[in-house]
Amino acid sequence: MDETERQSEERGWDTAKTLAEALPYIQVYDRETVVIKYGGHAMGESAVARQFAADVVLLKLMGVNPVVVHGGGPQISAMLEKAGVKSSFVDGLRVTDKDTMQVAEMVLSGAVNKEIAHWITVAGKEADVRGIGLSGKDAGLLTVERTKRTRRDPDSMIEHEVDLGFVGEPTRVDAKLIVRLIESDADWVPVIAPIGVAEDGQTYNVNADTVAGAIAGSLDAKRMLLLTDVPGVKGKDGQIIRQMNIAEAEGLIRDGTATGGMIPKLETAIAAVRAGVEAVVILDGRRPHAMLVELFTEHGAGTLVKA
Repeated sequence: MDETERQSEERGWDTAKTLAEALPYIQVYDRETVVIKYGGHAMGESAVARQFAADVVLLKLMGVNPVVVHGGGPQISAMLEKAGVKSSFVDGLRVTDKDTMQVAEMVLSGAVNKEIAHWITVAGKEADVRGIGLSGKDAGLLTVERTKRTRRDPDSMIEHEVDLGFVGEPTRVDAKLIVRLIESDADWVPVIAPIGVAEDGQTYNVNADTVAGAIAGSLDAKRMLLLTDVPGVKGKDGQIIRQMNIAEAEGLIRDGTATGGMIPKLETAIAAVRAGVEAVVILDGRRPHAMLVELFTEHGAGTLVKA
């Protein structure tokens, strides 16, 4: 046996050892629902998207019921720029007028949603695992109301309402369709775009983290994975916090340790846990196989928030 063959054999034994060590965790998640919020700039990279899709298929084949909710902020911004439409934001939320809403729905429910569903189908071809693209408008999945935000004038200290346009907040999730897909004999993986409809029929753009939390709560998910562009939540010492409860998460927001985009992610995690999700994990979606490390190894890959 030459050196190349010996190394190949050793890799085989290492793979078998890894699978054996994962058995207790595989059993924990058997037939459990895991909602995955997929977003960030990595979505635009084909190789990363394909690897994400392959990991989702692996989860399905290992007995997990993955449900994917995706964002698409960078893709919306790129399309708006091409159209010559200038974007503005308030507290991280895109101000969405009528023209922006049309572009957002086209990008989210069209290009982004179908591409993710397609890559899952491609990755799962041999085992007939199929991604199915949906939005909150399908089958009454997501009912929303117009988002209301207030800002305090720094001079007068008077609060005034900010008009974000067609930006919505979930008020009701009807998860019947998702449940039917999960319980089907066929291996469907729902892929959901964060578009919702108000009672009056108006379409709204919704923050994808918020949608993922609402759907995870409605499904009593075992885990919600928030895939983002950072490795987790950092404490005052700059180190990643591996686990925290709701009170500790609220404390990080209150004392200013959590800043910028981490604040809405922690707020989403807190709301999801309160809605019935066992735990939410904030982890770096840019790292290959981050979901597998989080679910099927002892140490995990991000920051876990639980009750």
